[in-house]
Amino acid sequence: MAAIANVHRPVWKDDEITNIKAEVQAHEVTAIVSIQGIPARQFQSIRAELRDVAKIRVTRNSLIHRALAEVGETTLQLFENVEGQTALIFTDLNPFKLFKLLENSRTPAPAKAGDRAPNDIIIKKGPTSFRPGPIVGDLQNVGIPAAIEKGKIVIRETKTVAKEGEAISARLAEVLQRFEIYPMEVGLYLRAAYDGDVLYVPENLYIDEQAYFNQFVLAVSKALNLSINTAYPTSLTAATLLQKASFEAMNLGVNAEIFEPEVLKVLLSKAQAAALTLVHKLPNEALDDALIALKNAQATAPESNKEEAAPQKKEETSEEKEEENEEKGSESGMEGLGALFG
Repeated sequence: MAAIANVHRPVWKDDEITNIKAEVQAHEVTAIVSIQGIPARQFQSIRAELRDVAKIRVTRNSLIHRALAEVGETTLQLFENVEGQTALIFTDLNPFKLFKLLENSRTPAPAKAGDRAPNDIIIKKGPTSFRPGPIVGDLQNVGIPAAIEKGKIVIRETKTVAKEGEAISARLAEVLQRFEIYPMEVGLYLRAAYDGDVLYVPENLYIDEQAYFNQFVLAVSKALNLSINTAYPTSLTAATLLQKASFEAMNLGVNAEIFEPEVLKVLLSKAQAAALTLVHKLPNEALDDALIALKNAQATAPESNKEEAAPQKKEETSEEKEEENEEKGSESGMEGLGALFG
């Protein structure tokens, strides 16, 4: 019976089946895509874009079924995805790259009557470019609150004209085109891809690249923290570990009062600050003349700064004298501090 059927089958069908089988065997991946609703011009544009990386073949579903069956069990898993307006894609790209390529090739398209809204379709509040006319009634008929103001049509409030999944009426489709709103996408929708071992469907192929990138950044950050906290030196953490060790060594030296050259500078500065704080807390009766002069000099420092900002030459001359006196007072104050800790 099979032989008789082959005799009556047109030669072009046999040639088509042979060509499909050859393409399946010549490429690493065979995919089934939907071409439902794609205008001829856009389809040709997509075919041209993919020419260097993939071959698109459009033929009858019955011939696709027969060719896949004759290739063998390796392609039988694709059978259930061959329905409706279908095309075959042959490529050496892995299924993930092919899926991303097809997703990026989609273009906006106007809605037609009966299409399902892919997401909420919103008309925003504000003026339009339309002049008064019958369009006001058309807008109101699809639920858009429109009015005429200053010779132009204005949308009074933001309105959701179709929610995700709702069918788009013929009237609404016409209005959306007039607003140049194209809610639909036209392109090749991958139904399944087979690489000879695994059958992939769109749910398996979608990858949120930003989410994966964020995970890598977080992993690197945690790895750096682990390396630093465990003092595990690497080319990326060695400099940070040395800085941390230097800071901790300095902190230890200051707290333990170890008289090393670098530590000694900090200890002397710390001691001077503590001494000055103590001087300000003690009454003048407990201080010698040098410490009292130092205390008074610091107390009047803001006033002398104000005097320095004055533009008169005579005041500048007097300020120079005051600065000299303050320097002498500071020197004598330091001697007093030496006596205090001596």
